[in-house]
Amino acid sequence: MFRNAMRALVTGGAGFIGSHLIDELVDAGYEVKIIDNLSSGDLNLISHQTEAGNVEFVKGDLTVLDDVMQATKNIDCVFHMAANPDIRLGTQITDTDLKQGTIATYNILESMRVNGVKKIVFASSSVVYGEDAPMPTPESHGPCLPISLYGASKLGSEGLITSWVGTFDFQAWIFRFANIIGERGTHGVIFDFIHKLKRDNSRLEVLGNGLQEKSYMEVKDCVKAMMHIYNSKNSPINLYNLGSHDTCSVRRIAEIVVEETGFDNATIEYTGGDRGWAGDIPRAMLSIEKMLSTGYDVNYNSEAAVRHTTRCLIEEIGM
Repeated sequence: MFRNAMRALVTGGAGFIGSHLIDELVDAGYEVKIIDNLSSGDLNLISHQTEAGNVEFVKGDLTVLDDVMQATKNIDCVFHMAANPDIRLGTQITDTDLKQGTIATYNILESMRVNGVKKIVFASSSVVYGEDAPMPTPESHGPCLPISLYGASKLGSEGLITSWVGTFDFQAWIFRFANIIGERGTHGVIFDFIHKLKRDNSRLEVLGNGLQEKSYMEVKDCVKAMMHIYNSKNSPINLYNLGSHDTCSVRRIAEIVVEETGFDNATIEYTGGDRGWAGDIPRAMLSIEKMLSTGYDVNYNSEAAVRHTTRCLIEEIGM
């Protein structure tokens, strides 16, 4: 049973996952406010909701405490989706994830404390586990030793959130995402492959050796899982992995993108090495037993999600 008439603030609501979450919240009868600085978000992703008057959009910066203080007034729950979406950027600008991740989360929590908001739903990531975790990785695995600055910012944010639960009587739902893909995607391996082939349909460059293997979750499956668990689990801290039942290799993704684009004569060329960039985790798969125990299961497993996403993005890009 959804908590209708609740007032939700969605950070990063003009982004890929955030825009799908907004659709889910609106359909469930929530009053929705969005705060987004549009650094990576796109108002076109939520135009169907803003034009219908279903949501309130505020352009604001989560690294500016005053912006967050204003946005969190008269709110029942914060869905904190905003983050730097490009893990690789941290290898070049090392304070990006600190500011857009950990400091932004502090500003949200402090603003919630001041404004009397007690519930937070947080989009974390599988990368908090690091690269030596068992596969599939359960939520109980520890210590978490991330190897990317993005992963460190997510783990730092988790620590801040749980400390606010313990110190200020907050309630939290923390979701560690697998690789989330689907329509409206604005970045990631499938997006990159399609754009590479659009520029040159004779060859597709793949970073690494193509043997990188990860779990992929379709975005609507992801937001429906979030809402199912938010509405059915009520502990002070609710920590769940969100993913699918299997993995898909980068090599297979490249083959699917070549197939779906119709550029069958394109050669797939690998740059070599076991990872695409510094901080990349070559193999990752989350245990989803805890998610399944709540009664929720996905519609797409990894390869089906990859093919579905490829078709959606090809249509959106206009190839």
